[in-house]
Amino acid sequence: MTDEGDKHADGDAGGGVDRDVSDHIEYGIDDRPPLGESTVLGIQHYLTMVGANIAVPLILASAMGMPGDVTARFIGTFFVVSGIATLAQTTFGNRYPIVQGAPFSMLAPALAIIAVVTAGGVGGGSDWQAALLQLQGAIIVAAAVQVAMGYFGLVGKLRRFLSPVVIAPTIALIGLALFDAPQITTADQSWWLLGLTLVLIVLFSQYLDLKHKAFRLYPVILAIAIAWIAAASLSITDVLGSEHPGHVPLGEVTDTSLLLPIYPFQWGTPEITTAFIIGMFAGVLASIVESIGDYYAVANLTGSGAPSEKRINHGIGMEGLMNVFSGIMGTGGSTSYSENIGAIGLTGVASRYVVQIGAAVMLVVGFIGYFGQLIATIPDPIVGGLFIAMFAQIVAVGISNLKHVDLESSRNVFVIGFALFVGLAIPEYMANFASTLEFRDAVALEATLAPLLEADVIAGTVVAASLEAAVQAFVDTVFIIGSTGMAVGGLAALVLDNTIPGSREERGLAEWDRLTEDDTDFETFWERWGGADADTDSHT
Repeated sequence: MTDEGDKHADGDAGGGVDRDVSDHIEYGIDDRPPLGESTVLGIQHYLTMVGANIAVPLILASAMGMPGDVTARFIGTFFVVSGIATLAQTTFGNRYPIVQGAPFSMLAPALAIIAVVTAGGVGGGSDWQAALLQLQGAIIVAAAVQVAMGYFGLVGKLRRFLSPVVIAPTIALIGLALFDAPQITTADQSWWLLGLTLVLIVLFSQYLDLKHKAFRLYPVILAIAIAWIAAASLSITDVLGSEHPGHVPLGEVTDTSLLLPIYPFQWGTPEITTAFIIGMFAGVLASIVESIGDYYAVANLTGSGAPSEKRINHGIGMEGLMNVFSGIMGTGGSTSYSENIGAIGLTGVASRYVVQIGAAVMLVVGFIGYFGQLIATIPDPIVGGLFIAMFAQIVAVGISNLKHVDLESSRNVFVIGFALFVGLAIPEYMANFASTLEFRDAVALEATLAPLLEADVIAGTVVAASLEAAVQAFVDTVFIIGSTGMAVGGLAALVLDNTIPGSREERGLAEWDRLTEDDTDFETFWERWGGADADTDSHT
């Protein structure tokens, strides 16, 4: 499956860790299945995240009041950006087989920006295009800071404070935080269709995986195809009416242009507003926390060494560059996708090559309007069944990190339990507010600031405006981070684990140090392209 050249050049993925911990992996990070098989497997990886990568642009388009013909192009742009970002990350970034796509962590500040602009609060315009240009400007500038944090090594330095006690609840919350996704918990759920999808995934991946290679490698794509065909057949015969959640609107597939014109600055020149940048940066921080958890999850699933400081820096730096690119193209950002990690756990396919082939396919079909419309016909119940299988896998991956930890230690049990609880409770509270604007009202921000802003010393001055902007930014940051379960739980665990006394053996750090790859084990693309040898170039 892997030629000798790849084994030598891609030795960075393993970190010298024994491969027996990943015996369930069918194709490892450096493996290259045949092109045809890789194409199908790559599409399967993308199908696991298609619900989210369509949900984000649909949510943004709805909030902006975007016309239907523009929305199809907007969705296509997300797939083009996803394809390019995935290729960039797997080739030039951390080189993990992680799909990049539209982030939910940046959705809250994006909706806040849209709400302010469409209400006429900024600039001269209040239509969808004005809102999108402000959103693009905020993403580009905030992501530029992310690039600096990654490539100047600021994020990687955080790794020394991360133990399994911190990583376990953080990864688990990536899955747990999505237990109430509307595709699962909506009141008018089609439980038979959701159940059919879930049962098929479990049947193929857990019961029939040893019966035939197809069941082991393609459980997701087989389950989605069978469930979709069943729903489409019942929709054509009017058994499932247009109002039924399982209805497949086949007539909408051609309700767009065959080819979509997608290019940089297609909506106009981005506009920059300081307050929006600060709010968006809070979303970027939440995205960074989630991505670090994703890196550890992939390493754990594939039996690789825990990511080194150097690999984390290159991963976050590349995510920042791709966020800048997403702003230039006019989407809502880019980040690592947890759904793809769940697919690795279910299928055992962790090949970087497979993910790159899938990304190339998505990049091409993103320009085809019919593709976006066809993908959008997958009913929510099918996506819900997929989510249950994917997110459950991610939770289990997080919990598995506790094998390195002394669970008879009361301090460890407290930190893990506390992090999981607040990681679920605080976002649930924040869900009471539709946007940062409502949260500002809830904390009585205007009433609190009024006496200060009316004071004779600063009233009407630049200081007053700066104070108001700073306080608003702080409140918005609290809302955005507080709305992200893995950020809340991860930060809580990080603080407690590094302040409550505990030995390195107790916290799992001694064992983890043995399993963590050295910086010299990870070669960047430029080092590899320049002919650097991991065995001799130990100074990198």
